[in-house]
Amino acid sequence: MSTGLRTVSASAPAVDLPLLNRALHPIPKAPVRIVHLGLGAFHRSHQAWYTQQAGDAANWGIAAFTGRRPDAATALAGQDGLFTLVERADTGDSFTVVGSIVEAVDGADIQRLTEVMAAPATAVVTLTITEAAYGLGSDGKLDISAPEVAADLARLGSDQGNPATPLGRLVLALAARRDAGAGPLAVVCCDNLSSNGTVAREAVAGFAGAWDTGLAAWIGTNVSFVSTSVDRITPRTTGEDVAGVQAACGYRDSSPVIAEPFSSWVLSGDFPAGRPRWEDAGALFVEDIEPYENRKLWLLNGAHSLLAYAGQLRGHSTVAEALADPLCMQAVEAFWDEAEANLSGTEATADLQIPAYRAALLARFGNARIAHNLAQIALDGSTKLRMRAVPVLQAERAAGRSGAAAALMIAAWMDCSSALPGFQDPLGDEVAAANSLAGAGRVRALLAVVDPALAADDAVVELVQGQCGRFAGHPASG
Repeated sequence: MSTGLRTVSASAPAVDLPLLNRALHPIPKAPVRIVHLGLGAFHRSHQAWYTQQAGDAANWGIAAFTGRRPDAATALAGQDGLFTLVERADTGDSFTVVGSIVEAVDGADIQRLTEVMAAPATAVVTLTITEAAYGLGSDGKLDISAPEVAADLARLGSDQGNPATPLGRLVLALAARRDAGAGPLAVVCCDNLSSNGTVAREAVAGFAGAWDTGLAAWIGTNVSFVSTSVDRITPRTTGEDVAGVQAACGYRDSSPVIAEPFSSWVLSGDFPAGRPRWEDAGALFVEDIEPYENRKLWLLNGAHSLLAYAGQLRGHSTVAEALADPLCMQAVEAFWDEAEANLSGTEATADLQIPAYRAALLARFGNARIAHNLAQIALDGSTKLRMRAVPVLQAERAAGRSGAAAALMIAAWMDCSSALPGFQDPLGDEVAAANSLAGAGRVRALLAVVDPALAADDAVVELVQGQCGRFAGHPASG
């Protein structure tokens, strides 16, 4: 659905323009049947957009809850949940008003969360809570000793206060659904994790089991966990973007979302209470999602991480800038060659169309009108590298090859961890402790943060150490 509204002068005072809402743009509110945790730009450019494009969208409204801050919910609630999706192509922008979010709620509003989750009409829960929020240890199980998890379990166990983590809130809401006898539903993880449905199941089951074993048993019987591969580059919205929507559309929108025209959604799993017809918007439902996950995690996300670390060390700030640097481009192509060699053994190789996918990624990454910031991509590196670099490195070593290109990604992250001010990582204390060491000891300690098994391999430590410094100290000219 396009805006259908007139274009006005860029100099028109914002105060003279109407605020986007359902009175201005009359999209009917669908009944709430989807609950989303992690209201942010990506959810709005992806799952909310797919839901609006479904042929049965009139039956599927989303109640979307924020994470730690209420800001996004406050802004969207003031616009009746409406926002403008700006598809930014090389040739120009197109504008669509999305209305599938019918409630935008502060994540701390546990009462409303439990109400909608306990409603029999609710059939689907989607998650974009970040990779780090699932809290699994190296054994693939929830680390209940992690401070935030332990604090939430203490709150629930003492019945004093509400959980503060997305995981704790979800488990409490599932308990409310059990108590209401509202029936089964599907949890759809949309975070960039390999086997993300399994990750979500282990995290939820681990949390529930530590609090209420009866609830854990109910979840095992009544909740399906759907794995997905999601894809749509969605950079942060800037003040210029807000002004651009105002100028082009003739209304005020405090919360537009910028995205590339491309989008992809691959899903695998059961929906016991039904789902929207997302396939109408191009979603693909498959039996075996692993090849699609790996294609996206390794080729797209892996290249993003490599560009994020190498590019910043070379003085770049966006993906397009880094890709235009021959040294960064060479590193990406080498990593893609390693990844492709290990994707080619899958049964779905013909469907993956890897050469075409690589060519499309180059075009997408090179879209200079999408200012995808490297610093944003670089966040939570130790978590992301486990899915993006480590599997390729392990596969290459198992095949008798060096895995040098995957090792270079890890080495670039190590260089960034000590060279960039304000470097952020969920294991920041461990990273800082490792960086207090020198030589091979430092490399081994940093590698242990990412993957202890690799850190125990002297040959891998030597390989990664040899790749350190490839980008640091060599900023791009001009």
